[in-house]
Amino acid sequence: MAQEQMKQEEEFPKWDVALEALTREENKKLERPLLTSDFLRLAKEHAIRFDDIMDTVLRMVILGKWTYTNPEGEIAPITQEEFDKMYEGGRMKDEDLHEYTGSWTPINAE
Repeated sequence: MAQEQMKQEEEFPKWDVALEALTREENKKLERPLLTSDFLRLAKEHAIRFDDIMDTVLRMVILGKWTYTNPEGEIAPITQEEFDKMYEGGRMKDEDLHEYTGSWTPINAE
């Protein structure tokens, strides 16, 4: 039973795959790591909630599919606890992300 559950978790990502595709495509198009301002622009261009995009990106960082690099150029992990704290008031707010001024990159750019 545990093995089947693990297989299902691998088959069904824990993030929005459409938003993953959008952010991955933007990374490929720009040929550089993405900034929070890029996610804000994408949200406006595609009429998507900014917090939905960031939810997806943060989940991918937590699960090792993307990396977050802080402004000093160091890869900085984001923990599940940090992620959960952003949702304490219900939805994630822009100010929850104010300290994330670095860049975001998919680990396996396709």
